Amino acid sequence: MGETRAATGTGPRVRGAVRKLGLRWVHLLQGGALLMPFFLLTVVGMGVVRPSAGRVLGAQLAPHFLAYALSLPLVAIAGLLPLVRALESAAARTLCGVPAAALAQGPAGSWAARRRSAAWFTLHAGLGALVSGASLAVPPMAAVLLAFPLVPALRGKRWLWPWHHAGDALWTAPAAGAALLAGLVAVVYGAGALLARCAPLLLGPAPADRLAAAEARAADLAARNRLARDLHDSVGHALSAVALQAGAARRVLEADPVFVREALAAIEETSRGAVAELDTVLGVLRDGRLGEQRGEAGGPTLASGLDGLLARTRATGTVVDLSVDAAVGPLDLLERRVSAEAFRVVQEGLNNALRHAPGTAVHVRVATQRAPCGAVLALALTNQVHAERPARRGGGRGLAGIAERAALLGGTADARDEAGTWRLTARLPLTPRTEEVTT
Repeated sequence: MGETRAATGTGPRVRGAVRKLGLRWVHLLQGGALLMPFFLLTVVGMGVVRPSAGRVLGAQLAPHFLAYALSLPLVAIAGLLPLVRALESAAARTLCGVPAAALAQGPAGSWAARRRSAAWFTLHAGLGALVSGASLAVPPMAAVLLAFPLVPALRGKRWLWPWHHAGDALWTAPAAGAALLAGLVAVVYGAGALLARCAPLLLGPAPADRLAAAEARAADLAARNRLARDLHDSVGHALSAVALQAGAARRVLEADPVFVREALAAIEETSRGAVAELDTVLGVLRDGRLGEQRGEAGGPTLASGLDGLLARTRATGTVVDLSVDAAVGPLDLLERRVSAEAFRVVQEGLNNALRHAPGTAVHVRVATQRAPCGAVLALALTNQVHAERPARRGGGRGLAGIAERAALLGGTADARDEAGTWRLTARLPLTPRTEEVTT
């Protein structure tokens, strides 16, 4: 039983090792093919400089190696092209078996990354050319040596052997052929392993790439958190308002048909607005357009959405008193990002009042104050704490979201029970800081 299990596990491992060796061999042959145009260009140049070089190249190996060495600087220059890193990373990932996470995916953006790509391109093409040459020369040589004792016609030819195959030495030829093939496989294995080890070092992301990727992930996370806060505030408020409107309509269904019709109309309008905002958020997430949400608060503002928000809240039977100081000025002149975040603060404050203190009046005050860092927009929402539903200590996601919104602008927010009165306050700088904070 144990031997069967061992044999079963050995087979896939052997096939996996053979497949890896084959793919790396193809990768090395690809490198040899990449070197060939530069090699031919060097040969042409050598022929122009020294016309006799063309005859020498056909008869001796030394000029070939010279042309090979002179072609490597041309390969390095070509490797400085930004697109080389993207192409070589794809090849190394597919054929060399290097994990995708260890490689940079896009073109080289800096000169440091280009130099590393050029070093890799030179290594890949240089090793690939040597392995390609050996792959073309060694198998025919090995085939002749393996068949040498068995084919008399081969023994009748003059070969440039390093030793004389005659007598007892005749059967050393197959051993030499097998050794050549084994040596070729060992060279391919070593060259492939060297490329696999060097690929993450030379094709991996540079420090600038890692920093850019981290900043992109942080920006995406901040945008997702913003969408989550907006969805919580808008849909949460809509559901709370719809629940109160439906409950009020049910209680006076037969006694006050006019109120019921108004409540149903308010429910329809509130639900339609919530569905529209939900579709917008889901569309952003589905289409991957998070970049459009970075650094800018979308959605309604105090100028565009506050009147509708108060109307929907009042339709539940809640008394809402709004006070806007004259010093604030026209709401449509407020900086959009500040106004949008202020709207969400008011929305969440009204939502908390509807959920935890239904039926109590809510007072909303919008003012400006002086602070050491400059002028701030001060928001305050107060309502009596419901006797049967004491205020939750610490609040939930909504209050945490308000604190995050204020922090993103460089402001502060606070919510507490003051002797039976629930007070939510937020101070938002009228000139918000520009950097995004990941929460």
